[in-house]
Amino acid sequence: MSAIDAGNAARKPLFSESYKTTVLWLLVLAYTFNFIDRTIISTIGQAIKEDLKITDTQLGLLGGLAFALLYTTLGIPIARLAERRSRVNIITVAVVIWSGFTAACGMAHSFLQLLLLRVGVGVGEAGLSPPAHSLISDYYEPKKRASALSIYSIGIPLGSMFGAVAGGWIAQNLDWRAAFVIVGLPGLLVALLIKLFVKEPPRGHSDRELAGPLPDVEGEEVAPALAAPPPVWEVAKRIFGKWSFFHMVAGITLASFAGYGTGQFAQPYFIRNFGLNYAEVGMIFGIIGGVSAGAGTLVGGFLTDWAGKRSTRWYALVPAIGLIVACPLYIICYTRDSWQLAAALLLIPGVFHYTYLGPTFGVIQNAVSLRMRATATALLFFVLNLIALGFGPPFCGWCIDMITTHLFAASNMGDFITACPGGVAPKGASAALTEACHAASAQGTREGLVWNLLIYAWAGVHYLLAAISLPKDLEEAQAKVAAEA
Repeated sequence: MSAIDAGNAARKPLFSESYKTTVLWLLVLAYTFNFIDRTIISTIGQAIKEDLKITDTQLGLLGGLAFALLYTTLGIPIARLAERRSRVNIITVAVVIWSGFTAACGMAHSFLQLLLLRVGVGVGEAGLSPPAHSLISDYYEPKKRASALSIYSIGIPLGSMFGAVAGGWIAQNLDWRAAFVIVGLPGLLVALLIKLFVKEPPRGHSDRELAGPLPDVEGEEVAPALAAPPPVWEVAKRIFGKWSFFHMVAGITLASFAGYGTGQFAQPYFIRNFGLNYAEVGMIFGIIGGVSAGAGTLVGGFLTDWAGKRSTRWYALVPAIGLIVACPLYIICYTRDSWQLAAALLLIPGVFHYTYLGPTFGVIQNAVSLRMRATATALLFFVLNLIALGFGPPFCGWCIDMITTHLFAASNMGDFITACPGGVAPKGASAALTEACHAASAQGTREGLVWNLLIYAWAGVHYLLAAISLPKDLEEAQAKVAAEA
């Protein structure tokens, strides 16, 4: 073999493009089930509320803090493990755990039981995204990471879409307990597929691929001399210590706070205001909301990777523009008196709204070295999910409860929670009480959602602030990454 042929053989990619695509879409499948199991409660929440006789604040806790409590705290130690051990094995075990707990939620017969089982779902789901982001960053080079991570993030709208359609249909034709069981169990098959087909790539594979010859085997053993991962505080300083990175983290946190909060009560809003059933509402949010959110997620990643070739400032400007435009569009959707018009309008804001995911994840991954990647994602998700997922739904539910209680009190019918257990009048109640319960619940939900939707604009402002110094901060961070390679 000639020297040229030998050099070409040495530089032959370890993984083909088709294989990398397959791996990416298997991770998307896992993230899709992650979000189905995470957000199914928003689809069937009204049924749970009426059956268990709970408030919107309690419903928000089930969709938020109960899930986020251990989801956020376990994310960092799992990420540290992922810096040293097989990320594929960690993801496989995580999928099995959260799928099992989701199915078990169907056996709950009280608020406390469901609360504790939702904590278990969060324990499992903590093991997906940090190692998944690290895997994707080893499969895809820096200039393609925002696009690859935006494709991975499409699991969010896909999960929301399938969870809404399937959960709504099951709740309407069976009950909410069956919905948990039916959407939870298929995750076990996903875990098996990942274990069988996803290979563990060498650490820093995509970065070294650009620099020279590649190793000819996959796995941890190809780089035994790599240093131990840096301490957590050093990773935190890297992603929170720069003006632009801090404001991008603030932006994604606030956008997610509004998204999780309003998302928890968007489907109950259509039930309470327009009298639609669970299957109809699931179809609206599954197809219309899912399509627009999916388009926005992909547009955000691919558009910023394209525009970022001219200036990395666009990694902050695209999300800023998207969120600021989405805010008034969402408010228009949720203040219409026709559900057909409101549903049709929902096609538009999601395209702008979800542009922030891929760019933010891409910037964070490009700002850290290969042994920081899982930890960086875990730290980002710790802040993001503790604040956004943990408190977004309860806060939105609290706002709705406060406004609803005030509106009901104005009707001189007494205390809303006492008179309308589960948000509806008791069987056999007078027509006046039935109407008063319905009117207060419908209007309170609308006004509570509108106040929470304003947070999207606040998030957009943080991305605008990030754009000021993003090119300089990212250049300095990447210089450190090159020095540490």
